[in-house]
Amino acid sequence: MSVNTAIKQFAGPCVLAVALGAFSQPALAIVEEITAVFRPDPSNPMSNKFINTTPQSGLCPWHVPAKCEAVNTFSIRNSSFRAYSTGPIPAYPDDPRKSAYFKVPSAFRDLQVTHRGTGRVETVQMRMAGIGGRWNAPVSSWTTTDARWDRYWYGAPSPCMPINYIAAGVNFALFFWIVPENAGACSVTNGYGIARMSYSTLEYGYELKTPNPLGMDAGVYEGSITYSMGPGGDVDFGDAMIPDDNALTFNFTLSVEHNLKVDLPPGGNRIQLLPEGGWQAWLNRGRQPTRLFRDQTFVISASGRFKMQLECSLAVGNTCGLRNGAGDLVPLQVAVSLPFGMQDQAGQAVNKLPLRLDGVGTELFQPVFYVNNRSGKLHFEVENNDVKGMLEHPGSTYSGVVTVIWDSEV
Repeated sequence: MSVNTAIKQFAGPCVLAVALGAFSQPALAIVEEITAVFRPDPSNPMSNKFINTTPQSGLCPWHVPAKCEAVNTFSIRNSSFRAYSTGPIPAYPDDPRKSAYFKVPSAFRDLQVTHRGTGRVETVQMRMAGIGGRWNAPVSSWTTTDARWDRYWYGAPSPCMPINYIAAGVNFALFFWIVPENAGACSVTNGYGIARMSYSTLEYGYELKTPNPLGMDAGVYEGSITYSMGPGGDVDFGDAMIPDDNALTFNFTLSVEHNLKVDLPPGGNRIQLLPEGGWQAWLNRGRQPTRLFRDQTFVISASGRFKMQLECSLAVGNTCGLRNGAGDLVPLQVAVSLPFGMQDQAGQAVNKLPLRLDGVGTELFQPVFYVNNRSGKLHFEVENNDVKGMLEHPGSTYSGVVTVIWDSEV
């Protein structure tokens, strides 16, 4: 008997993306491209997370990478951002919104991403987790009766948290603060009047919560989220500083690169069915075998969902068949056992699960972690009643071709 194995994988690059020329943008919007990738790592199969691949810029990568890494944050700088004061800013204004004021959407918000090929929708969550930039004003303006000018720009006002670094000259400073989840506004009050002030860059950090990539289709997903900017907006710089742009849009490109590979040992596609202990043992006892079978080992690597299908050169009911030269036909039962770490659609381990021509029962298998080069088994068996029929034709050979398909297009 011959066994063929086939693997079907999703055609095209395995990328999860949110790039949006097709999405309409509000007028005067800043647009940022965010990218992340999941690629199974044989050296770390338990890691089921996306890796952020958005290029970093600003204070964290260029000035203090070790400090930012120590607090698990990063920065991205947008140099096209501009905001200007509405007029002179008096010393010790009576409202924090009339000085340097920063409020960002620090709570997680849902956004949908859609598979470019299949239309499957997943939910991603995002929040802004850092804020900073360059302000242009005399640095001495921030000196107060109880603090040096750089106390809060370096150390961060509550509820924001510091990276403990600034870059400054006489009339400007670059800063970056960490914003905890669900934090309110962070503000700094000037102790001296400021004739005019501007912001000439915007730096931000963000945090994502993504679905488990092992349960996502390989390929490209797309989606975006837009925050309003300006007084009372999602990104709020208070009433004294007005940005040129009124919206901030994030377009996401998230890449899912799955692996599905199945190998049979040399000669593993030629199956000889035997009774328990071989024919000689049964002949010596003068008894008829109760079944003919073979368990064929295969090696599988899988990081994503797949289904299994059965095809036959000879069909008997819902399974394959074997036939001798005289045309006598017997059914062949085919089943599969998958290694630890793989589950069926009910979340159960897979042990001798029947493979049928209609595909029922094998429509979905899901790894709970990246299964890399683990052994499974294909089980082939002619059952007792059918063995009795075969023994009525001594000396004949029964044969057939079975094709087992692992298909990642679920």
